[in-house]
Amino acid sequence: MTTPGINDVVRIQEGGLEHPAVIALVRQHLASAADHSPPESVHALGFERLRLPGLRFYTAWQGDELAAMGAVKRIAADHAELKSMRTADAFQRRGIAATMLRHLLQVAADMGCTRVSLETGSMDAFAPARALYARFGFVACAPFGDYRVDPYSVCMTRML
Repeated sequence: MTTPGINDVVRIQEGGLEHPAVIALVRQHLASAADHSPPESVHALGFERLRLPGLRFYTAWQGDELAAMGAVKRIAADHAELKSMRTADAFQRRGIAATMLRHLLQVAADMGCTRVSLETGSMDAFAPARALYARFGFVACAPFGDYRVDPYSVCMTRML
């Protein structure tokens, strides 16, 4: 494995759920969510739900190495939700999550959405994610869609 640098080219592509590296990252994402949240507060999507219509799944690569994943789900004509944002361990703190987030926001805008929301955990393990979203203009909001008030969840939103 090479050591990824901030100046390395990142290639983002749609799909790829069948790739072994993507399968491993989705499994890691699900396991991490289960490790840090009670079962009723885990909202991470498994493989079947990542394939549902209305959800667009993306992967970010540097060379042959999977760097990150993320998805956009339309929840209303003008409202999208970010799902399954995860950076591979070897690529954390290198700007990959910001690159993926910029891409997902552009996808939502291209879909005609004017608002993007997300749900993440409230525990310390999720603090870096919340900080990233805040840097991109997301603010805490009331639960949206099927989410309910939950001490283990934080909902955030921003306008496009």
